[in-house]
Amino acid sequence: MKRLALIPLLAATAVAAHAQTYLDNARVSSVEPQYENVSVPRQQCSSQWVSEPRRNGGRDYGGAVLGGIVGGLIGNQVGGGHGREAATAVGAVVGAFTGNNLANRDPWQQPVPMSREVTTCRDVDDVRSRLVGYQVTYEYHGQQYTTLMHEKPGRFVPVRVSVDLVGR
Repeated sequence: MKRLALIPLLAATAVAAHAQTYLDNARVSSVEPQYENVSVPRQQCSSQWVSEPRRNGGRDYGGAVLGGIVGGLIGNQVGGGHGREAATAVGAVVGAFTGNNLANRDPWQQPVPMSREVTTCRDVDDVRSRLVGYQVTYEYHGQQYTTLMHEKPGRFVPVRVSVDLVGR
């Protein structure tokens, strides 16, 4: 079993013995930086002031209370027996509605403009270029080759040359 494993190893060694490799220098003819675009999301916000009309002061409930009392008193003066109770209740309700409308509908009170700041935001993409490497064109024995390198090379780049016997 061990002898079968040695046969591929000996065959690979024999092939490697025929091939010779060495290092040499090739002349660089051009270098072009290579970039990629990267999208970077961010939020863009803006603020503006908005005017809204508002009444000067709050709601007045005194008119409804006073109207209910006056309406109840007037309703109490009308009718007799159980009719008097019903007239008092209806008078109180009608008086409360009337008093509320009169108290909260002041024709001299003008709406006061109130300003508030409103901020709106939206997502935008910034596109940035990022250097990923250099496309290097080099020449070796009259042939041109191109490769991508991470760092910018000098005037020459090292190349590994392999010489192998083609056939007999």
